[in-house]
Amino acid sequence: MKIRSLIAAAALVLGGAFVASPAQAANIATNPGFESGLTGWTCSSGAQAVTTPVRSGSGALAATPAGSDFARCSQTVTVQPNTAYTLSAWVRGPYVFLGAIGFSETWAAPGATWAQLTRTFTTGASQTSVTIYLNGWYGQGTYYADDVVLDGPGGNPPGPQPPAAPVLSLSQTTTDVNLSWPAVSGATGYRVYRGGALISSPTGTTYTDRPAAGTYGYQVSAVNAAGESAKSNTVTAVVGSVPPPPTGLPKRVMVGYLHASFANGSGYTRMADVPNEWDVINLSFGEPTSVTSGDIRFTQCPVAECPNVETEAQFIAAIRAKQQAGKKVLISIGGQNGQVQLTTTAARDKFVQSVGAIIDKYGLDGLDIDFEGHSLSLNAGDTDFRNPTTPVIVNLIAALRSLKARYGSRFILTMAPETFFVQLGYQFYGSGQWGGADPRAAAYLPVIHAMRNDLTLLHVQDYNSGPIMGLDNQYHTMGGHDFHVAMTDMLLAGFPIQGNTNNVFPALRQDQVAIGLPSSPQAGNGFTTVAEVQKAFDCLAKGVNCGPYRPRGVYPNLRGLMTWSINWDRFNNFEFSRSHRSYLNALG
Repeated sequence: MKIRSLIAAAALVLGGAFVASPAQAANIATNPGFESGLTGWTCSSGAQAVTTPVRSGSGALAATPAGSDFARCSQTVTVQPNTAYTLSAWVRGPYVFLGAIGFSETWAAPGATWAQLTRTFTTGASQTSVTIYLNGWYGQGTYYADDVVLDGPGGNPPGPQPPAAPVLSLSQTTTDVNLSWPAVSGATGYRVYRGGALISSPTGTTYTDRPAAGTYGYQVSAVNAAGESAKSNTVTAVVGSVPPPPTGLPKRVMVGYLHASFANGSGYTRMADVPNEWDVINLSFGEPTSVTSGDIRFTQCPVAECPNVETEAQFIAAIRAKQQAGKKVLISIGGQNGQVQLTTTAARDKFVQSVGAIIDKYGLDGLDIDFEGHSLSLNAGDTDFRNPTTPVIVNLIAALRSLKARYGSRFILTMAPETFFVQLGYQFYGSGQWGGADPRAAAYLPVIHAMRNDLTLLHVQDYNSGPIMGLDNQYHTMGGHDFHVAMTDMLLAGFPIQGNTNNVFPALRQDQVAIGLPSSPQAGNGFTTVAEVQKAFDCLAKGVNCGPYRPRGVYPNLRGLMTWSINWDRFNNFEFSRSHRSYLNALG
């Protein structure tokens, strides 16, 4: 996240398996061997039909990812509802993915030999088309594909058909869950489900539920004389949750990281010179004496690196002045270089003692957890985010609970994970349901969930990230407003872990979520212009200025913005802080 030199996000390390092909009954894909060029396929600019290498016939697909473009080729095929299909293709090259939108995908990295990928799926109750695709992975070379097969019956079955599934959105108050969905063509009514049980059959496109306190998943379907559609996407509501503690923060907050222990090329900013726009100032960084010691230390930037650094007495006095002005000052633990693994209870206890000593020495308001790299991962067999068993996860949760209990309700706790450790959980959790994925995938989720009633702010880093799949089952890339909308919507709507609707990570409160951004082009990959950031906030908080991704709800109490960093913002003539402070103030 917060980096001392610009780095690209680590590539996701996945695992897959080659699957033997079943006997073929039919192939309803168009131009499956690419003998007619790219006819029937919709491809990115990095794709072309080639005559060598081919597996059979006279043609094959060659596609080269470039930047954030995966070099995808896709086609939409007419299918029958409630019908099993088998999709397969022969591939070669690095990291080739095969899938159908709305269903799971498979992949391989066979190198210079041809290997077959296979995936089966069953269409929904009203589904009459499916989009199949092939793509590579960013940063990898050219892949090849040939002999694509979509095995199953084509065409529409005769007779009237049930309507399509609605797309469900949610907004809520403390007590009311407000559901809405666009009208579905051909529908004569709808059915609303809570936790899988039918609770209402409205004829309109809205419904308000007022359940008891708890966490609920909602779906809606459309009906007509021919039957009922498939159920919609699941949206999650947390009703009657623990209210936010009295932290003294305003409704809209600006969170900035201050390079307090290093300069990082942006120049040192003294605490007294931090502009008034910032509500939360995170001192960066407290780091461990060793990866597994749990012993966290914080020292001011040395004079050799920061000639204008203030004395310790001046630093503490400036912190007091900021606090008297209503600002909150936290110690941020970790960062790119500060790997923290609490592998033992001794390390857990040392973490609590040493972090407490820093908070007491400087009179700080709380703690920010910015664990990156290999600080958090999930052991094999640790598959339930509600009941983690991995020591580094369990010990961190215990340490945070101990610190919260020690300092009381006004203690501010924030977290700044990367998208890899949170939203990637929609596809992968730990080593994944098939094994072989990166065990760090979504490893923050059990920590966030365990601390959700004590968590002041979660500001995921929407930068230094590879493409991440949103709730629309499309990949979103950093740098534009759509990425921030998709990533934030996942936190505020909740999302199924690895796509399993029976295992949903519940939505966070709107006041707990801020969007994490670089403050300047020099600060990190994925810089987003002021205009694009504010379009994202408009879409999420007001339901206007949305792009291709439509969030599942409108979130008027979305809390604010976080940035790396205050120093880089100053380097960039305060564009981030001044522009966005004015915007947030105007929202009210």
